[in-house]
Amino acid sequence: MGIEETLATAWADLTRLEPAEALEAIGVTGTYIVDIRPEYQRRAAGEVPVAIVIERNHLEWRLDPSSDARIPEAVDASIRWIILCEGGYASSLAAQSLRRLGLLRSTDVIGGFEAWRAAGLPVDRPDRPRRPRGPGEGRWPPPPDAGGDGRRRSLV
Repeated sequence: MGIEETLATAWADLTRLEPAEALEAIGVTGTYIVDIRPEYQRRAAGEVPVAIVIERNHLEWRLDPSSDARIPEAVDASIRWIILCEGGYASSLAAQSLRRLGLLRSTDVIGGFEAWRAAGLPVDRPDRPRRPRGPGEGRWPPPPDAGGDGRRRSLV
């Protein structure tokens, strides 16, 4: 099977989200957006402020609840992971890979970061892109809309 068929299979298996739907969904407990873009893309275009940064090559290890290299949010298979890449292609393949690990609520953003930015959704332009999350690392400091424990409370 070639890449076009592989991508079509992934899309048929996922309930993909428009950017605004993804932003709305991450306000729900147990739902996170994960930016898998490499640093050079985040440096050039900006970052989604509420996203967890995990570059693609570490994704499965950071999100699999059974992995010793997981992040604290990866508590069980009920977590909903919304994957974001630059254009909405690599994220589909990544979400499908997570689903094969048993993370069946995984999905992605239609059109990726390009569509997110085009929709006028929040984008940060930090002087230096955030470092991808490592094993066991939580997000610190917490985003402005979070409580002291680093968990999101609301988006507004």
